[in-house]
Amino acid sequence: MEYLRAFLCGGILCAIGQIFIDKTKLTPARILVGYVVAGVFLQAVGVYERIAAWGGAGATVPLTGFGYNLAKGVEKAVGEQGWTGIFTGGLTATAGGVAAAVLFGVIAAVLFKPGEKR
Repeated sequence: MEYLRAFLCGGILCAIGQIFIDKTKLTPARILVGYVVAGVFLQAVGVYERIAAWGGAGATVPLTGFGYNLAKGVEKAVGEQGWTGIFTGGLTATAGGVAAAVLFGVIAAVLFKPGEKR
């Protein structure tokens, strides 16, 4: 059942993004930034925690999950360090994911030869 909920949650988030691409003039980059901001906002108002608990990886892996992790990291750091946590919490909470993305990007660049699309 956990896999089904993750599939549904991630699928709904992707479907919303596709609707934005099809029905608006927003660029994909702006939609992706909007997803990160939406994740931060929904965590700030206390909604995304419940979405993540229900959807599991379907909620934490997409870009809304990145925003959620940023907000959660800031919240935790502010509780531990005070106001300086605003600047360090998001970086600390997301450092592992960003480092993994860079590492896998480098590995893919080394292993595969880029070419022009035809």
